[in-house]
Amino acid sequence: MAEQEITIPAADPNDPYAVPAAMPSSADNEPRSFKVGDFAIPNRKQEDWRYTPVERIEEFFDVFTPSGRTKVSVTNIDGTPVDGTNVQVTTVDRAQAPSGTVMKPNDRVSAVEWNSGDRTLVVSLSGELVQPVLVDVQGNDAALDSLHLVLEAADRTHGDIVVLHNGLARLAEGVEIVTGADSHISTTFVQEWEKGSKHVGNQRIHVGSGASLRHAVVTLGGDIVRIRMDQDFGGPQGDLNMLGVYFAEADQHVEHRTMVVHNYADCRSRVVYKGALDGKGAHSTWVGNALIKPTAPNTDSYELNRNLVLTDGPIADSEPNLEIENGNIVGAGHASSVGHFDDEELFYLQSRGVSESEARKLVVRGFFADLIDQIGVPSIASHLMDVIERRLARGESADIQAVLEDK
Repeated sequence: MAEQEITIPAADPNDPYAVPAAMPSSADNEPRSFKVGDFAIPNRKQEDWRYTPVERIEEFFDVFTPSGRTKVSVTNIDGTPVDGTNVQVTTVDRAQAPSGTVMKPNDRVSAVEWNSGDRTLVVSLSGELVQPVLVDVQGNDAALDSLHLVLEAADRTHGDIVVLHNGLARLAEGVEIVTGADSHISTTFVQEWEKGSKHVGNQRIHVGSGASLRHAVVTLGGDIVRIRMDQDFGGPQGDLNMLGVYFAEADQHVEHRTMVVHNYADCRSRVVYKGALDGKGAHSTWVGNALIKPTAPNTDSYELNRNLVLTDGPIADSEPNLEIENGNIVGAGHASSVGHFDDEELFYLQSRGVSESEARKLVVRGFFADLIDQIGVPSIASHLMDVIERRLARGESADIQAVLEDK
């Protein structure tokens, strides 16, 4: 039998996706589905779960009946009722648009969340909002619960929305964010869960053409909080600014994962996350991913993670990833660091008569202050700095108690 010549396809540098196997990316390889069975049960051998203490969140791996004990209210930031002209709050069936329209679930826990409830809370913004909108998520006990939330902004909308999580809960949460063309939106998610709480969240974000979104995540409580955020652009000239602040204490696990996909031309993204860790067993994880597709010339992208370890014993995992499939870009970069207090800063403050304890507090305040100020909601920024102050005071008391116990 005559030998048959084998032709190996060559990748097109102007269209890497013409031959899918020639240039795979992490985003392409990840399944996306509403079906739980399309995802394997998480374990530490899987790339997306290797930093996560999966044994502590096993209850989120299979579909469950939600308790309905988590209560949600929507008001202005000062507690007054929202203006129905600019803010509409509705509840729809889980499978009814706009629910389920921003991408598909991208891991098992997000598919479980989708299938563990039948209703979605939708907060729709339009026009010029006078006050920030507050979505207050109140946990009432440790019964397993599910919440799906859609935040949508019409074209040319200007406004701020704050989602505050507090109380005691074990919550599987899904959030879809969609911003219309030429809108300017700020979303802030605050986790102030009580001890004993678990929060496994997934956010899917779509930034409209010519729109800007400032997306902030602040995690300051809960035994374990794991939030994954996947984003793409809906047109050219989009601007995304993702801010993150977290404070992990003894035996807490705090994990944030960001995936920024540049799929249109002339878009910009900045991802800046900062965290502090205090106490034995404190564990933080930040994994930042940025993908620049061939369809996204003139991209400008950067991601940064900094971690400040306050005591011996904590572990901070920091992993920036950058995939560039387009040679025509403005810039792309990433950086991360994990370190203790700067001895020179402490020495300078102490040389000015500041005690070592107070000097450490000043350094931590300065570490967080610039990011918290960027949230742009003064009442929330002030509240968050107060919470961090209390955490620092609590840590100082614990250190004193440890000294006394040693004696």
